Amino acid sequence: MSGKPDDLPRLNRPGDAPQLGIGIVHLGLGAFFRAHGAIYLEEAMAKSGGDWGVVGVSLRHADLRDRLIPQDCAYTACELGPEGETLHVGTAVQSVLVAPEDPEAVLDAMARPQTHIVSLTVTEKGYCHAPSTGRLDFAHPDIVADLADPAKPVSAIGFLCRALDRRRRAGLRPFTVMTCDNLPENGAMLRGLVLELAGRIDADLAGWIEAECSFPCTMVDRIVPATTDADIARLAQQTGVYDAAPVFHEPFRQWVIEDRFVDGARPDLGAVGVELTDDVRPYEHMKLRCLNGTHSALAYLGYLAGAETVSDAVARPALAGFIRHLWANEIIPVLTPPPGVDLHAYTDKLMERYANPGIRHRTWQIAMDGSLKLPQRLLGSIAENLAAGRVPKGLLLVVAAWMRYTSGTCEDGQPIDVRDPMADRLRSIWDRSGSLEDTVSGYLDIEEVFLPSLARDPAMQSGLAEALADLMENGAETAAGRFSGTP
Repeated sequence: MSGKPDDLPRLNRPGDAPQLGIGIVHLGLGAFFRAHGAIYLEEAMAKSGGDWGVVGVSLRHADLRDRLIPQDCAYTACELGPEGETLHVGTAVQSVLVAPEDPEAVLDAMARPQTHIVSLTVTEKGYCHAPSTGRLDFAHPDIVADLADPAKPVSAIGFLCRALDRRRRAGLRPFTVMTCDNLPENGAMLRGLVLELAGRIDADLAGWIEAECSFPCTMVDRIVPATTDADIARLAQQTGVYDAAPVFHEPFRQWVIEDRFVDGARPDLGAVGVELTDDVRPYEHMKLRCLNGTHSALAYLGYLAGAETVSDAVARPALAGFIRHLWANEIIPVLTPPPGVDLHAYTDKLMERYANPGIRHRTWQIAMDGSLKLPQRLLGSIAENLAAGRVPKGLLLVVAAWMRYTSGTCEDGQPIDVRDPMADRLRSIWDRSGSLEDTVSGYLDIEEVFLPSLARDPAMQSGLAEALADLMENGAETAAGRFSGTP
């Protein structure tokens, strides 16, 4: 990030901001949480009170801590609407810890009796699991480290297990574990991962967590592009105050939470628009498949076609028409809508959000970690279409575009900076393949991504080979345009 100009004061916490008691530890203090959950929490405390201030934890690097602490953990949340910007100084975060520097301080914060919720936004790769099965990967280096040294956890799962064990041994009630990442039935999945690791640590710990702890499922929605040096410089020039850690976001926001907290201890989130429900699944399926699934479609096809951002991509008729085809013909037909929701109206609103010129959400950013994202964003819709006797050729084109993208070479021959935990493995498939059919087979053999039942489906195999051939011969924009009659 850019350095502070000598002639500008540093952003600091407003003098009228209340002093907040700590009730939440948040693992993964990135831009999304500060642009979404932290703002809801701030509003809930302003409306209904309560000690729900946040200790943020960085599980990897000190960079964000070093930018926030000189500002007393305040930061600017900049809402980017089609007609202009609205600025707000966020104050829910009270302190920041860096786990690799001081894991004991993190465990202490999680084990405090006043901590009632531990929430997470650690992205798909932070769960150290196989996305195709939802099971913990005990060969993952972080999980190996978690089992080797109880005093120094590395992964989010390791910190959860060790902190819950401290509370159990101290005779305290557990905290609620609330994941806010884009994973299907995310709370149930996280519960399973924690129980798997806890079972290796201590059977009594696993039994206590299973009986006493709560892992509510959630659905979160707000588009939050990565902050750039240019964003920081522009905001400083605009406001006359230097903020080293601003976040930028769209106006839209949504948060749906399964109302299942240990001893009912939670902020009054319902008072500020959070939907509290008994069943999050229809909301999460709608969002994961309609929004995240088509975001991935725009990321891979858009990047290959030369579109830098989502708004750039949907400005191209072929790509916008392709996304509308996916919604109408391949995604909505296999969805059960949440109560009172019109899925066609929902997707119309999504297209408006995608087209917002104020949000420069880079296709390259969304394309990261595709091997972890595809199972929940795309493969479920594909499997359900195939089970219904339909071949979802558009969704297969998206998977083929991911394959093409992870080859590491764009349509114009330029290299692609592929960021994916399997990047080398994916690239090697292209290096050793003798034909496109061999390439497709190489990808489908990756059981961490593709369940064998789906990978063996003849329609999956032939459809992917056909889509990949079309991409290689005609390019992403032409291949996508066939689905909407756009040349």
